[in-house]
Amino acid sequence: MTVLRQPTTMGDMLKYELNPNFTRETITLLAGAVYPVGAVLGKITASGKYKLATSGATDGAQTAAAVLLYAVEAAEADATAIILARGPAIVSKAALVFDATVDDAAKTATKHGQLTALGIIPRDTA
Repeated sequence: MTVLRQPTTMGDMLKYELNPNFTRETITLLAGAVYPVGAVLGKITASGKYKLATSGATDGAQTAAAVLLYAVEAAEADATAIILARGPAIVSKAALVFDATVDDAAKTATKHGQLTALGIIPRDTA
């Protein structure tokens, strides 16, 4: 029997937000990746563009600055995206997507703390 899987949607990741007119922004994603819903993004200081928040970077993207609300294909060129930039908001921990360098519980907890500082609260939700 074939098993069909529905990709993660914004509703799977975003559990609460006070006012989309306040919490969301339109930004530019750096080319070179396909960004899934729930990607935890960092902002590159020099260009103002966003990419996956990494551990150990020194370009500004080491700090979680947003969560991507819709999947974006940016493999070939920079792309426009809509992000959750600030709270009050609650997101599902299970639906967040991290860069490969965020590879242990301590690094994940650090990213969760950085989001919490923005008012974006990661929670264990269904």
